[in-house]
Amino acid sequence: MTRRACAYATADSARTGLVRSRVSAMVLAALCCASCGVPLLKLPPGPGVPAADAGDILSQATAACGSIRTLTAEVAVSGSAGRRRVSGRLLVGVAVPASARLEAVAPFGPPMFIFVAGGDDATLLLPRDDRVLEHGPPDAVLEAVTGAPLGAADLRALLTGCALPAAEADGRRVGEDWRVVGRSTGDEIFLRRVDRVWRLVAATRRRGSRVWREEYRDHVNGLPRALRLVSLDASGGAGTTFDLRLALSQVEANVTLDEAVFRVQIPGAARAITLDELRQSGPLAAGADGR
Repeated sequence: MTRRACAYATADSARTGLVRSRVSAMVLAALCCASCGVPLLKLPPGPGVPAADAGDILSQATAACGSIRTLTAEVAVSGSAGRRRVSGRLLVGVAVPASARLEAVAPFGPPMFIFVAGGDDATLLLPRDDRVLEHGPPDAVLEAVTGAPLGAADLRALLTGCALPAAEADGRRVGEDWRVVGRSTGDEIFLRRVDRVWRLVAATRRRGSRVWREEYRDHVNGLPRALRLVSLDASGGAGTTFDLRLALSQVEANVTLDEAVFRVQIPGAARAITLDELRQSGPLAAGADGR
């Protein structure tokens, strides 16, 4: 197991304590960004025409990320959640088919939070408040914290810049250098040819009434090092729910991750926190009243 994987596995050990803060302040300090009004990537206009080669191009563009079984990285996060600017650093580990660990690193003392998920089951530990949420839906737990409704499989797809498996609805060509693949889920995948290489550069995700854009930049060995995750309003422009930018470093792919990485040791003194309480204490609720 790598040094970072060992760090994940031992992340629940005792650390120097600091004065506890409110859950909202904790999460705000741990997560994301300074919303700086950077425009969204300009996607090709118009519906385009049917493209029989879109499926093959998608396969080419996702060949590198599709081979990823595990990935670990350090992630610098910046942007906005709700009406608040937040920033922080995460240690991240993901594995197929749907396992994930996020640890919000603090300058001193325990982590701000530890999130682990396997399949449809997630645990969120708030070490500084001795609070824990167990057996929650992963997408709902992360949405309460960040505004972004991502499950473990969604996280892996985002961090690797890949497309989740789904039935293809249609492929379209818009000009010579763009292909758009629609999915039965309502998602759209945007492929662009850059220097004769096809890249998956953006995706529009839909989950019920929630719609957001993912953008992937600065590819190294076929994997993105810069990501943007932004909610969309009714007009398709950047919304106000979240606008997060992720810069990946220390990326390691297909390393061995023990099962312990995706578990968290819960202190006996930890008190339960409900999903509703987490929503009320999270960055979105904190920003709503201007505090």
